[in-house]
Amino acid sequence: MANPILREKLARGEFFFAPGIHDMVTAVIARDLGYDVVYATGYWLTASAWGLPDAGIATYTQMVDRVGTLARTMKGAAVIADADTGYGGLLNVHHTVRGYEAAGASGIQIEDQEFPKKCGHTPFKRVIPIIDMVEKVKVTCDARLDPANTLIIARTDALASEGFEGAIARGQAYAEAGADVIFLEALTSEEQMREACRRIGKPMIANMADGGKTPIRPAAELEALGYACAIFPAMTALASAEASRHALTRLKETGTSVLPDVHLYDFMRFCEQIGFDEVWEFERRWAASRADA
Repeated sequence: MANPILREKLARGEFFFAPGIHDMVTAVIARDLGYDVVYATGYWLTASAWGLPDAGIATYTQMVDRVGTLARTMKGAAVIADADTGYGGLLNVHHTVRGYEAAGASGIQIEDQEFPKKCGHTPFKRVIPIIDMVEKVKVTCDARLDPANTLIIARTDALASEGFEGAIARGQAYAEAGADVIFLEALTSEEQMREACRRIGKPMIANMADGGKTPIRPAAELEALGYACAIFPAMTALASAEASRHALTRLKETGTSVLPDVHLYDFMRFCEQIGFDEVWEFERRWAASRADA
């Protein structure tokens, strides 16, 4: 079964937001901080694992493995997972939903770009015909083994090519096709965000992608605009990249890691968080057993 947290939050009308998690170090920290919903970001999981751009290069097999690893690492939190276009035709979409559910995803995001897709905040995106995406949404919803708890998030990237009205029409069509949450990507103003939430009759998700086209607004303002939830997909990866850039620059300049302007996470604290206490307890137990033999 999928984690019921997402469905329960929507049913209560409780606004929630999820940080994007780009690697398992960040996942361990997010888990320790008590996040109960996280986002498996296609862009940043691909970048962190293989050093590749989010341009449809990573395969279904690679991504479902990363989603499963994140779900296991988060230990009970709900994972919203970016499933790109479903990695092919309708049969591929069906297979993707089943695979992501089995991996532990509680929210599965599907989009209407042509395959191979591109990052939603970069140029040269192309979308498939609306009727084809409606069929994809229907297949996605039907493929769920746990429809009570697995949410389907339908994303449209049509704003750039079809304008705001085209994106609205697609959002409405995907809502009617059965998607639980609608995602209009790369909106460029608060006015567009408010109007989209007003006109689409399903819960809406806001993409707070740092460095992207959509204005970044805090959770309270997003809720006031009409959104049900939000993702912050890039924050942890960009923060980590900046911290690494600074640390590596200073190491190159000084030849040491011990510097007042380089702040390092506590090593022993992370050992505890990653589970070394259990490893050490195992070693003590079985070392004692061997000594007694």
